[in-house]
Amino acid sequence: MDTLLIEGTPKTPTVRFDASKGLVELKGRSIPENSIEFYKPLVDWLESYAKEAKPQTQVNIQLEYFNTSSSKCILDVFKKLEVIHKANPSVTINWYYDQDDEDMLEAGQDYESIIRVPFKMMEVTG
Repeated sequence: MDTLLIEGTPKTPTVRFDASKGLVELKGRSIPENSIEFYKPLVDWLESYAKEAKPQTQVNIQLEYFNTSSSKCILDVFKKLEVIHKANPSVTINWYYDQDDEDMLEAGQDYESIIRVPFKMMEVTG
């Protein structure tokens, strides 16, 4: 399975989905013109990955900011991870947030309350 790599831009996050390592990473800002269009290949990749997921899948989410339309798409990504976790309970989501960014911490906690996958809140000191 190919690694999905998308270079970040001022409006889109860097994406690194590496099946061989069981690694899923999103980093940066997520305010794309069309969130559904941007996130569709990510959701499709996770669907394929679910068929042959590694025993351990580590998810690193380190977003500075995301808009409302991205939040729905990020939830779709998490829902795919939840399916993988149900079949093979070894998915961990590391949610990184800046120590002085309570909004991003709360966003992670909101996702954690919806998705049945273990979250680790990872404070980043500036």
